[in-house]
Amino acid sequence: MYIALVGGDEFRVGCETMDREILDVTGSAIPTVLVIPTAAAHQNPSKAATHGCCYFSKLGAQASALMVLGVEQASDPEFLEPVDSADVLYFTGGSPAYLLDVLKGSLLLEKLKVTLARGAIVVGSSAGAMVLGSRMLFRNWTDGLGIVQGLAVLPHHERSNPSAISNYLESETTFDLSVLGIDAMAGCFKGPDGWRVVGQGTVTLYLNGVPQTFESGQQVPIPVSE
Repeated sequence: MYIALVGGDEFRVGCETMDREILDVTGSAIPTVLVIPTAAAHQNPSKAATHGCCYFSKLGAQASALMVLGVEQASDPEFLEPVDSADVLYFTGGSPAYLLDVLKGSLLLEKLKVTLARGAIVVGSSAGAMVLGSRMLFRNWTDGLGIVQGLAVLPHHERSNPSAISNYLESETTFDLSVLGIDAMAGCFKGPDGWRVVGQGTVTLYLNGVPQTFESGQQVPIPVSE
């Protein structure tokens, strides 16, 4: 299973090394990328999609937008046909609560699981990363999609205080959970050999509230099951 969890600020100068590394894993000379701006549905999704497509085109990919902006598109088999052949599905940032509501129980979610099973790559940035875990912290704790079991993502971790997060997690979480704090323009990428940091910035793993920080290229020992 190939998954990339990105801390935010996607498609910007400084992300190229991370995203080329992800594209290289596809093994395709011209990877097909679908940019899915569902989380930005109420925040100018066309701009987010256009930005992502232009960005990946410059990296040598064949990029197009899949404008899933609500439940109707997320459940339309014909609309979702491009998912079946894409090498990379990229969920942009925006509202994690809205993205979760649209994807829960949808045909797109089922196709997402099939996509992973056939060896394609699913990337989520910020809100897109948050919903992929089994739990999600957005105002309060709630269930995520569970694509990655036993995991929660805190994006834009460069803005955070690890000591404060550690204290909060020790006092508030009563469930078995690994929490990943991911800096913007950095990612935690899962492949056959486990998880490793890609891009610039760091990834902080909180186990039982205790933080461990990892830099680009380092393996991250996340004890999760598929």
